[in-house]
Amino acid sequence: MRKSNFLLAALTGLVLLSGCSSLNKMIKLAEQQQLDIVPSPLELHGDSIKYSASAVLPAKMLPEGYSFIVTNYYKYGESDLEVGKMTFDASDFPESKTTTSKKEQSFSFAYADGMQNGDLEVIGMAVDPKGENKSTARKPMAKGLIVTSLMVEDVVYAAYAASGYTDEEELEPTNVEFYFDRGSSVLKWSEKSGSKGKEFSAFIADKNVTRTVTITGTHSPEGSETVNTGLSESRAKAIEKYYRAQMRKYDYKGMADSIEFILKPVVEDWTEFKTKLDAYEGVSDEQKSEIVKVVNGQGTFEDKEKALQKLDSYNAIFKDIYPGLRAAKTEVLTVIEKKTNAEIAALAKQIVAEDTTAALSTPELLFAATLTPDLDEKEAIYMAATKQEASWVAHNNLGAVYIEKAKMAEGSEKTSLIEKAIAQLDIAAQKENAVEVQANKASALVLQGDKAQAYDAVTGALAAGAGSHQADLYGVKGSIEIKLGDYTSASASLNGAQETTKVAFNKGLAALLKKDYDNANTGFDSAIELDSEFTKAYYAKAVTAAREGKAEELVKNLKTAVEKDPSLKEKALADLEFREFASQLATALN
Repeated sequence: MRKSNFLLAALTGLVLLSGCSSLNKMIKLAEQQQLDIVPSPLELHGDSIKYSASAVLPAKMLPEGYSFIVTNYYKYGESDLEVGKMTFDASDFPESKTTTSKKEQSFSFAYADGMQNGDLEVIGMAVDPKGENKSTARKPMAKGLIVTSLMVEDVVYAAYAASGYTDEEELEPTNVEFYFDRGSSVLKWSEKSGSKGKEFSAFIADKNVTRTVTITGTHSPEGSETVNTGLSESRAKAIEKYYRAQMRKYDYKGMADSIEFILKPVVEDWTEFKTKLDAYEGVSDEQKSEIVKVVNGQGTFEDKEKALQKLDSYNAIFKDIYPGLRAAKTEVLTVIEKKTNAEIAALAKQIVAEDTTAALSTPELLFAATLTPDLDEKEAIYMAATKQEASWVAHNNLGAVYIEKAKMAEGSEKTSLIEKAIAQLDIAAQKENAVEVQANKASALVLQGDKAQAYDAVTGALAAGAGSHQADLYGVKGSIEIKLGDYTSASASLNGAQETTKVAFNKGLAALLKKDYDNANTGFDSAIELDSEFTKAYYAKAVTAAREGKAEELVKNLKTAVEKDPSLKEKALADLEFREFASQLATALN
């Protein structure tokens, strides 16, 4: 019994010793493994750091039943983030006794502040069939993180909705029709003295500021071309004569000279006849078809009129339709009376001060906000407008003011302004989810750092038909797409955007991140042309030069950037984009 126990113990020890020996051998062979990281240094794109790891284990490193696990860590500051594992199981590599074992795997981890100064490290672990294991020393594989994508400029656009009021001259039409007897161009007393004539006379008596008086003379189909031509023109002239007589009566004096009379005799035109026939119920549909066939057929105007006279329906249309064609239609365009801009601005200030004697329509009050560049004054006026009518335009435009203020604010003040903007835009959206509301929501969310919702909002605004806001919204969309790591879409959006310094810079950055260096330089040069003090563009040109291996261009642009902003010196010396030129930069920047 003792001999059996002794033998069992000896065999167990031998197995353990054999297992331990295999693990030690694996760890020793692990020193020969090849492990490559691409890219190295790591790079940030969108919200994450993605890289590919490829490993080659030497032959005989994977005994049957054993495995080797390569664990990836990203260490920065006091944090040590496990990124993922690459596992080699002997069963997956049946030829491992005589050949190398190769594997490639993609990894990704979310970006967090402070990761710029970190290292990617790996630990190898050999594991036997019973789970016993032994690890290699921790080994650095990629030092640091390139965060050039964070250079993107936020493009924020405050989309103001139209007030519904304009201070430009607007014309208002007034229309009246006078009718004449058959074959006559004499304006009848009954027409002038009737309710229609009296109203028109009273309108002229008001001496409205008038730009044009357009008089269209018409005739019914019967009669020769000569007679009809004369009738149409004479009827138009009769109304002009009457109108001028009324102006003299009401003492227009010099005002009359500024009014343009436009006479339009309409001769031998069936358009009005067909319109009235279509609405006429005095003949059957079959008879209407007969009439239309004649009118649309061959022959002169007089031939068609003679053909109509032969139809059974002629007496009806002659009695009921023809009289309405013997007319002179008058359209008078008068200038709409408006308050001056100064009056509107003054009344708006009174309304803001809660002076109940002051009054403006909501469109006038909204327009008043456009008369001042001061954001505080705009805010007060739009706030008053939300109380006066609570229209979606008032709430949207108040939200736009908060966005403009937030662009210039910092810290808690900025946070508060963004929250105010979103609150107003939510109210506006409940009333009318207009393009402007969605556009402003996108900008507010950009300022808040919510890229995903900002993207949904801006694409929604563009899909809804952005109109005059489209070019500005493409700028917002492009900046978000760079943040999302979609550089191809960003380039397309920015190419359709309103050209500004920030848009030009972002164009260059999107191209740089796509490794399109010619277009990167074009974008940065455009930004510099628009604003020679835009330091970031010189820095980005230096990054582009570094990637192209152009040391002279790199030093030139980086020196310009540092001269304009000395704080960039420390950033440049630590930036891994310039790692291949560390010695040149140390000399050039000191």
